[in-house]
Amino acid sequence: MREALLHYVWQYRLFSAHQLKTSDNKTVEIIDVGKLNMDAGPDFFNAKIKIDGTLWAGNVEIHHRSSDWVRHGHEKDKRYNNVILHVVRVADTDIFRQNGEKVPQLELQISEGVEQKAGELYRQNKQIACADEIASVPAIYIRDWKNALLAERLSHKTNEIEKQLKSNHNHWEEAFYVVLARNFGFGTNGQAFEQTAQSLPLSTLAKHKNNLFQMEALLFGQSGLLFTGEGETDEYVDRLREEHAFLAKKYRLKPVDGFVWKMARLRPDNFPHIRIAQFADLIHRSSKLFSKILKKKDLNDLKSVFDCKVSDYWLEHYRFAKTSSKKAKQLGKNAADTIIINTIVPFLYAYGTLKENQEYKDRASAFLEQLKPEENSVIKQWHELNIPVDNAADSQALLHLKKQYCEDKKCLYCRIGHKILKMNHT
Repeated sequence: MREALLHYVWQYRLFSAHQLKTSDNKTVEIIDVGKLNMDAGPDFFNAKIKIDGTLWAGNVEIHHRSSDWVRHGHEKDKRYNNVILHVVRVADTDIFRQNGEKVPQLELQISEGVEQKAGELYRQNKQIACADEIASVPAIYIRDWKNALLAERLSHKTNEIEKQLKSNHNHWEEAFYVVLARNFGFGTNGQAFEQTAQSLPLSTLAKHKNNLFQMEALLFGQSGLLFTGEGETDEYVDRLREEHAFLAKKYRLKPVDGFVWKMARLRPDNFPHIRIAQFADLIHRSSKLFSKILKKKDLNDLKSVFDCKVSDYWLEHYRFAKTSSKKAKQLGKNAADTIIINTIVPFLYAYGTLKENQEYKDRASAFLEQLKPEENSVIKQWHELNIPVDNAADSQALLHLKKQYCEDKKCLYCRIGHKILKMNHT
């Protein structure tokens, strides 16, 4: 954290710019701290610094101690030959470029208030380190940060979708099918659902889309759930196993291990058997599902796509060969909203980004603003801190904040943390 704090203080000029001197007593005037380098090489590019009245333009490297320069091998690295200033907390040795020239060094003094507050945030045991001080941050500041966080989250998801596209030769329907399957697992069984989809190409499934029973045989068979229960059999199960055996041989399919699925602590309506039956119904009713969704501009019209039901057998079952009272098992409204938030919106945004079509990106954002915020333990924490969560755009932004910043104590990179630290700069 010590070196990260130096980077932070330098980047945002949270230091006294008066009477700065190098380690060998030359006056220093910071004209421009430079641009943060996110790749290999010096920490800041294109800085402008006056040393004893002479203006230098070049790069800045930052370490806790001067000796880190040698420890990292910079004196042998040509990328550091254009370093015009070495910023350190402790100047414990002289340092040199490849040609033997001495590099000027500045011992940077961090504001006591900033250092103390950064330490407090870093050592804080609460899940949200700034919980005791976030109320002091102006609401407009938090609102703007949420907007930026949402864009960052959607950008991250676009990168994930792009990786999925590369793995299946840029086939949007196939990529959508796999990600949709994963999200039908609703976290608990997401990985198992994704493995099932990856074991069963959409092109294979599409050949049998007009026959719901064959689709169920393929999905239940590839999930491995058909083969995990000893003695779990009845006429329907026997038919599924027979049909799957024939189709698996025909298409050379290899099922996943059925024991990867989780049942503990799940409500019966969330059992994987029910979710697979609903997924089969969705694929059965929808040809070229992603292309169909791209045409949906109205949220209610989009929601109607996910009015998933189950076949007659599953009206009286939650798992194989164990009857229950008859009950319709449609995909609930909250579950459908979750699918839209975690699958439809990211794919619309990714499609708009990769196809350079702003309309799809705007539609994705509009859907989030129209949907209710998610309800989970993370969002509850933000509610308790009186942070507004008005819609799914807000909840997605705050989920991203918690996962990408709070959990790793990246307060120095968070705008809320930055505001709190800046208020402590004297």
